Amino acid sequence: MSRAYNFCAGPATLPETVLKQAREEMLDWRGTGMSVMEMSHRSDEFLEIAETAEKDFRELAGVPDDYAVLFMQGGASSQFATVPLNLLGDCPTADYVNTGIWSTKGIAEASRYCNVNVVASSASSGFTTVPDPSGWQTSDDAAYLHYTPNETIGGLEFDFVPETGDTPLVADMSSTILSRPLDVSKFGLIYAGAQKNIGPSGLVVVAIRKDLLGKARPETPTMMNYQVMADNGSMYNTPATYSWYLAGLVFKWLKEQGGVAAMGEINRRKAAKLYDFIDGNDFYANPIEPRFRSWMNVPFTLADDALNQDFLAGAEARSLLNLKGHRSVGGMRASIYNAMPEAGVDALIDYMTEFARERG
Repeated sequence: MSRAYNFCAGPATLPETVLKQAREEMLDWRGTGMSVMEMSHRSDEFLEIAETAEKDFRELAGVPDDYAVLFMQGGASSQFATVPLNLLGDCPTADYVNTGIWSTKGIAEASRYCNVNVVASSASSGFTTVPDPSGWQTSDDAAYLHYTPNETIGGLEFDFVPETGDTPLVADMSSTILSRPLDVSKFGLIYAGAQKNIGPSGLVVVAIRKDLLGKARPETPTMMNYQVMADNGSMYNTPATYSWYLAGLVFKWLKEQGGVAAMGEINRRKAAKLYDFIDGNDFYANPIEPRFRSWMNVPFTLADDALNQDFLAGAEARSLLNLKGHRSVGGMRASIYNAMPEAGVDALIDYMTEFARERG
């Protein structure tokens, strides 16, 4: 059986070698006679899996020792509430930057718990650019500033890390984590849903500076309390064990590729190749200001929307899957995360060339 090129935004493609290893270990992990799915999360075997995964993640992401790393459940969307519940303390205000649909969702959820000050928004541009930070209207007393470095749906990505002074910076890095080097020390907290660059769905990884722990509001559910998760090694209850195990395999795979610096070069090259092709003809277009184009999610439109279904059918026939754009945006979207090989981008460009020649 040949593998398709899966351009889905999430759950996304996983490295083939990781899937093969998981298959080989499915019934018997290292001679235990058990699948990882059957293990007690309190067993020595799973504790080894969990501790190794955290160690490798810290090494890959460059997480300093004064940060706790948590493996939580609920995906990144659960963090839209978890963040304010844990970081607000007695502060009534939090700052948010709005650059797309995921920012908007985070703002709506945080508004349930505090006064959200939207410091800047690119809604008026259709979320095709990032607001100039010189015009951001930040609060003097904000508990934190939250932003989304990469908007998965719109394909908009910051090319800078905001400067927030003493205000903790919080980032939803679900679609950009581990795609290139990152200075974690610039952030108070980062979180990332696993199903793009880390592993399968059902898991969210959090890195939080330890001085920000212990500030949860009294009404914070125990399972959403960062301090409780940190005190219990992310095992206050049964965690998403199999997702955690697969994430660990992905971390090992990333290290074998040369780490995030090497992946960053590959990702930069993949994105540049696809954008250069889109810009080089009149049949396809990308709406995002070039400076802020995402490396991970590349939206594009055809010259005639009436051809969209034919394009998708032809792509599927060539095993180029999940290229349909999000329903709120339309058009097409190619998500080219770490596990998407450069050959997949080449195959997509070859098909786009053929389709434009035949239907343009």
